[in-house]
Amino acid sequence: MTDGRYAVSLIPPLAAAGRADEVVHRVSQAIQLGLFVDGEQLPSETDFAAQLGVSAMTLREALATLREQGLVETRRGRTGGTFIRRPASPPVRALCERLRTMTTSALRDLADEQFAVSGAAAKLAAARASSVSVRRLRTLADQLATAASLGSRIRADSRFHIEVAIASQSERLTRLEVESQTRLGELLWLTPANLAAEQRGSGAPGQGARAAGPLLPVRDVAQSFDPAEAAAEHRAIVAAIAAEDGDKARLLAERHVERNLRWLTALRLAMALG
Repeated sequence: MTDGRYAVSLIPPLAAAGRADEVVHRVSQAIQLGLFVDGEQLPSETDFAAQLGVSAMTLREALATLREQGLVETRRGRTGGTFIRRPASPPVRALCERLRTMTTSALRDLADEQFAVSGAAAKLAAARASSVSVRRLRTLADQLATAASLGSRIRADSRFHIEVAIASQSERLTRLEVESQTRLGELLWLTPANLAAEQRGSGAPGQGARAAGPLLPVRDVAQSFDPAEAAAEHRAIVAAIAAEDGDKARLLAERHVERNLRWLTALRLAMALG
């Protein structure tokens, strides 16, 4: 069992007037992205609130909601505390709805930011990464190649990009990469099948499930984001970092983000209208 102080430090602080629902949103996304290990103990409420930049009362309210959602568990006694309970699968319906409400221009703007952040982080990592960081990146690339579930793919992919930023030894780039992953990382691994399934189950109360309208034909959009292809691109980025080739690492990272944007745009356009 580990102490969650380091994982919490990766969550960007909220504004001084941060609300409990904002805390819930950021912590739940951090759990889904794999920043926390299942069973990991969170810092004390005082330390946790200070790191997030919110009041102790706001944090307690957020933790109560997270407990109701089954994402944390509080134990009493001398060895007690609040512990992470990561679900086996991410909230697919919420992810589908988030993508549904995003415009293609908004996706492009977010990807533009990630393009700059990921490219800079990869270049700096080539100059600064330790051998331990390189081994960790290789392990994460291998995990993505063999990941069989939506949740495991999200965690391996997002952790890879965050670890590249950590290897750059730039706190600002790391925080920006975490923010980028919370906005886009989970969406990459949705599939047209996910969207169709949610559409079938989204009818209004009393009206029954809405019949699924057709998505784009299979020839127009792949059935899923290919983990083997993404893992191969990750391995190429790691190889450039290990070779201390900053220009190549940056170029590969930027191309990777561009491919991600093309996939997300195709997936968004594949959603049924209305």
